[in-house]
Amino acid sequence: MGQITVMTGPERRRRWRDEERFQILAEAFAPGACVADVARRWDVSTSLIYTWRRNLRREQAEGAALPMADVTFAQAVLAEDEKPDGCDRCAAITVELGEGRLIRISAGAPAALVSATLKALR
Repeated sequence: MGQITVMTGPERRRRWRDEERFQILAEAFAPGACVADVARRWDVSTSLIYTWRRNLRREQAEGAALPMADVTFAQAVLAEDEKPDGCDRCAAITVELGEGRLIRISAGAPAALVSATLKALR
């Protein structure tokens, strides 16, 4: 008599909708978030999250139309807790433009405003 093994659990080759990918990316790269925690919560590998982010960046660089155009990843400098120049204590992001010019973005700024500001700096 033969033996049959029944494998249960989630399908290993899942198909993620774009909306789910964008939600996972937004959670994983939100300020103070831990990619590993988000990956465990969604039952996805951390390497896949980074692959999605890399692919999204490449698509944005190529100018591809994305379903969620307001999802933007940009390089920015996080402001330190100690601010010797007396700058705003609630600034979470400081972008140095050179010649002493700075843009400070508070932690409570809406994502759409931050995205539009960083896009305008390109």
